[in-house]
Amino acid sequence: MIRRFARPYARAIMDTVQSPEKAAALRDEMTTFEKVRQSSGDLQQMYANPGIDFDSKHKVTAAIAGHLGLSELAVRLLDVLIQNRRINDLAAIVAGLATMIREATGTVAAEVRSASELSAKEQSELRAMLERKVGANVDIDVTVDPDLIGGFVAKIGSEVYDASVSGKIEKFRASLA
Repeated sequence: MIRRFARPYARAIMDTVQSPEKAAALRDEMTTFEKVRQSSGDLQQMYANPGIDFDSKHKVTAAIAGHLGLSELAVRLLDVLIQNRRINDLAAIVAGLATMIREATGTVAAEVRSASELSAKEQSELRAMLERKVGANVDIDVTVDPDLIGGFVAKIGSEVYDASVSGKIEKFRASLA
């Protein structure tokens, strides 16, 4: 579900770039910037402080964007969000954009919890397996959950695919009861 304030921004991005592929590239750039912004308490405070003028915030943003290699369009989008005091809501806007991209491409979202970090090859294999199961393209979001002991749990919509060691232990316990 797209948060109410994020929907107009996500729609404007989709309308501006005019293709899901370009929107996905911009989403990736915004995600990169958001990771940097979230990792720094100073940046969060600076962007949240209305006493700091737009030009100062723009200079900092441009320096970060230059270091990250962000496109001119990404910098302009960040400037709009700063002017509208929505830069601290960037994660919700990116999530809304991701939802619209999935809708436009017929892709479904999969929330995956893995016992350990997955390599690019493992993620690709997992994506292919899930695509075979659901019969559609799958966009996976992987988080690490060591409590699973081994394996993974994937959630697509209301369907849950549990291939974790802890899940197998629970099924075994239930069968003994």
